[in-house]
Amino acid sequence: MKIRPKSPHRWASDITAVLRTVYGADRFPVDVKTVAREISHQKYPDDPITMIRGKELPGFEGALVPAPPGKTGWGILYNKATDSSGRINFTLGHELGHYLLHRLDYPQGFQCTSEDMSNWDSEYGQLEQQANTFAADLLMPFDDFRGQIGVWDRPALNDVGDCAARYDVSLTAALLRWLKYTSRRSVLVVSKDGFILWARSSKSALKSGLYYKTRNRPPIEIPGSSLAARRSLMVAHAGEAEHDRNVWLCTPCKEHVLFSDRYDLTLSLLHFDDRTVHPEPEEAPEEEAYDRMISRNLQSWLG
Repeated sequence: MKIRPKSPHRWASDITAVLRTVYGADRFPVDVKTVAREISHQKYPDDPITMIRGKELPGFEGALVPAPPGKTGWGILYNKATDSSGRINFTLGHELGHYLLHRLDYPQGFQCTSEDMSNWDSEYGQLEQQANTFAADLLMPFDDFRGQIGVWDRPALNDVGDCAARYDVSLTAALLRWLKYTSRRSVLVVSKDGFILWARSSKSALKSGLYYKTRNRPPIEIPGSSLAARRSLMVAHAGEAEHDRNVWLCTPCKEHVLFSDRYDLTLSLLHFDDRTVHPEPEEAPEEEAYDRMISRNLQSWLG
């Protein structure tokens, strides 16, 4: 009987169990380089990961490459020009995911540009999503994340930033991971030059009609009364404010905002109360925000 290959979740869960046994609570941030070398040599001694290093990779964030002819094994490369350790760490996890999940079917390895990620219906796009799922599960396991921020908590950006530091990932990656499990009605909005680039809703927010659809739609202007629209009036790079129903999605909320001059982006985390019930949307928006975010189009990450 043919043995079914492990899923991204199962691979990450198995590795996490080992790390928990060996290191306990001190296992974060996960040392992906050590994990990659040790697990590959233990599981696949004839086909291990033998090289992990930074390299100039214009247009790429990372790559999984086979050994040169006449040699065995694999190498993981990451773009050494990247100035965010969180982005590098996620890239390493992503490439380890490719190694564990896909190397046998794709012996030529993987190199991906943001253009490769534009079509999520393609087979290649699905492979990228699987590798990212593995990386997120390995670096930010839900059980530990819930121990930092509870399912009913309403975190400020600093709170999620503490988790990003704990796991050595970007702030945006940590926010999107939190939105995956929170029971709160919350929405993440990323904007630039006064328009929404993309947005991501928690499950409870989505079910109650709190979401923005941006894919294949005309640009959506950010509300003029939002903090995101008032950068010139703010001294600091971050702030928070309570809004009535006339600002975001016709519903009262609290907005936490961060202006990133480094990436020329504005990030708004919106917390809505849990008393108002909206009808469930007839057509749920695509999972475009998370998919686009973890697609290794990492230029849009806040490090």
